[in-house]
Amino acid sequence: MNQSEDRGFPVWLRDIPGIEFRTNNAPFKEEMQRFVKKIVDLMREEMLFSWQGGPIIMLQIENEYGNMESSYGQQGKDYVKWAASMALGLGAGVPWVMCKQTDAPENIIDACNGYYCDGYKPNSYNKPTLWTENWDGWYTTWGGRLPHRPVEDLAFAVARFFQRGGSFMNYYMYFGGTNFGRTSGGPFYITSYDYDAPIDEYGLLSEPKWGHLKDLHAAIKLCEPALVAADSAQYIKLGQNQEAHVYRANRYGSQSNCSAFLANIDEHTAASVTFLGQSYTLPPWSVSILPDCRNTVFNTAKVSSQTSIKTVEFSLPLSPNISVPQQSMIESKLSSTSKSWMTVKEPIGVWSENNFTVQGILEHLNVTKDYSDYLWHITQIYVSDDDISFWKTNEVRPTVTIDSMRDVLRVFINGQLTGSVIGHWVKVVQPVQFQSGYNDLILLSQTVGLQNYGTFLEKDGAGFRGQVKLTGFKNGDIDLSKILWTYQVGLKGEFQQIYSIEENEAEWTDLTRDGIPSTFTWYKTYFDAPDGIDPVALDLGSMGKGQAWVNGHHIGRYWTVVAPKGGCQDTCDYRGAYNSDKCTTNCGNPTQTWYHVPRSWLQASNNLLVIFEETGGNPFEISVKLRSTRIVCEQVSESHYPPVRKWSNSYSVDGKLSINKMAPEMHLHCQDGYIISSIEFASYGTPQGRCQKFSRGNCHAPMSLSVVSEACQGKSSCSIGITNAVFGGDPCRGIVKTLAVEARCIPSSNTGFSQI
Repeated sequence: MNQSEDRGFPVWLRDIPGIEFRTNNAPFKEEMQRFVKKIVDLMREEMLFSWQGGPIIMLQIENEYGNMESSYGQQGKDYVKWAASMALGLGAGVPWVMCKQTDAPENIIDACNGYYCDGYKPNSYNKPTLWTENWDGWYTTWGGRLPHRPVEDLAFAVARFFQRGGSFMNYYMYFGGTNFGRTSGGPFYITSYDYDAPIDEYGLLSEPKWGHLKDLHAAIKLCEPALVAADSAQYIKLGQNQEAHVYRANRYGSQSNCSAFLANIDEHTAASVTFLGQSYTLPPWSVSILPDCRNTVFNTAKVSSQTSIKTVEFSLPLSPNISVPQQSMIESKLSSTSKSWMTVKEPIGVWSENNFTVQGILEHLNVTKDYSDYLWHITQIYVSDDDISFWKTNEVRPTVTIDSMRDVLRVFINGQLTGSVIGHWVKVVQPVQFQSGYNDLILLSQTVGLQNYGTFLEKDGAGFRGQVKLTGFKNGDIDLSKILWTYQVGLKGEFQQIYSIEENEAEWTDLTRDGIPSTFTWYKTYFDAPDGIDPVALDLGSMGKGQAWVNGHHIGRYWTVVAPKGGCQDTCDYRGAYNSDKCTTNCGNPTQTWYHVPRSWLQASNNLLVIFEETGGNPFEISVKLRSTRIVCEQVSESHYPPVRKWSNSYSVDGKLSINKMAPEMHLHCQDGYIISSIEFASYGTPQGRCQKFSRGNCHAPMSLSVVSEACQGKSSCSIGITNAVFGGDPCRGIVKTLAVEARCIPSSNTGFSQI
């Protein structure tokens, strides 16, 4: 069942008489208190609170209500006070927070959500500064581009937050996920909830985001003694757009323990600054972290973590001797599914005795109760010979007109799909073609996720609003809200549970290639699970729009709607304030074609795949693929800092750092179960380009490839020092050298083929 993503409101809540969501409304408050109490009681029973030895240190009541409180007037203000009092009265024994709630009551901590929270201050000096949602990506909608937030900017935002006195920071999201079933909201949010997170929805590390943030937090951890001991930071202005915040604490009553953050908030230009008598170069839009107020261990703009190139591909045998043509031939064979598909048509319109007939147009969710995305509206329209003559004489067409509609409308005339309209509360003007006599007019309204943010959610609804009429008739428009309509909720296949692994009443027949494409059709087949442990994905790029199930598990909605061709960036400049349109990819391609199938849902063989297709697609080209990281790249120069883990090991009891014999390093690693099979590119000197597009520069150490190959090949991870000595001497004096490497990872054990 769909739920509001932020608030988790079930649709049945709308049906409670007199209810108004998120305001000083007795029916809503009763249901809210019942739910919150249930959750707190469960946590207490399971011994999950920190005072019980569990992991829960904090709870949240409401979410971002401050953005819409003014819409409810005094009732909104009263509701905030009530929610706070109710939560505190449950005796959870841990602090409660309200996000984006500047008027949070005294005993509730108000917290910040956003891309940047370094300037945020709670509404009382007695409250810590909390960042409850650091948005490391953004939502993706069907037909939209894929948003990405550069890790340099994300790290900058985190470092600035702690630099300026922040106490607690939480990523939204740190681990991406999947909107299985019909749980995606929006509306129009895609099934994937990857969110450009440091760990993707398949559980794979997204590099360099994961690695750079790991180093960032290790660097901040080095500053912990000073950060937790100092009451506040000392502010030092270093330049027009440069500043330092210094944290000092007396340890053992004598020597000062000192940590500092140096920021350059200029969006374009690097700056040289002097801090405590020492010179530092700060890249634009960056923060340097100095755990001892002297040595820089980390800069947010200097990324030394590897870049991982993730692929979704067929499972191939472990054999370095397979040539590219052989691999292509294997993939070509696997890309076609077997002829074992079966099919059954979904009836258009009424299919059960559970239909009912009333006068007028009913609100979609009031009828479906969200048991299905689909609601059929069926009526008959009589067309006279005079009407047909009128249309021919005046060259007009009868038209279905609806003031406002969401999310998808399909119009059928006498069982034939005539047109479709897609949008969120958009006007419908759909020409239709009738024949003389009685005609079946069927309007199929569909939801694609429910509204999950905003005010007055109980009034939002779905389906049609305003006037619904037929225009163009000789005797004037027909008001469709004044005639009889028969309503049918959902699909026959849904209610038969045609997707379940148990036998059902559906009359499946063999599918032939001349039977595609077909609209409103169910398909099924069986497939074996791929060998190995790599995450599994279904490639549904050959299909149109619909839903899919594996072994009875609903993997979600699919839709091959294409993103706009323009608006993406080949390279992204991390400098300057981020927004969700700043760094997007995937222009001109379907927003989503791969759909996560958890291995826990699979058995070794005979896995049932069921597809419901609305608009027409080719199931013979559906394939099962594996998601993995096959290519890893990294660039580290002499100007980078030694690995943060080395600083951690060198941090002495008296708070001083030892930098003897420490140099920058490159650290490459494959995902679990993989090893480095080959080094595709290696150059120590002045290499050019980026991952998968590296080239040698004018300066190149001849031993580059052999050194890296010897250190890394056959291993799951390796480290290489960035020094002239490692590469047999200085290949070009007086120039800052960089090591660029591209490596290929393969499974450490054989994996077999998988196909449908």
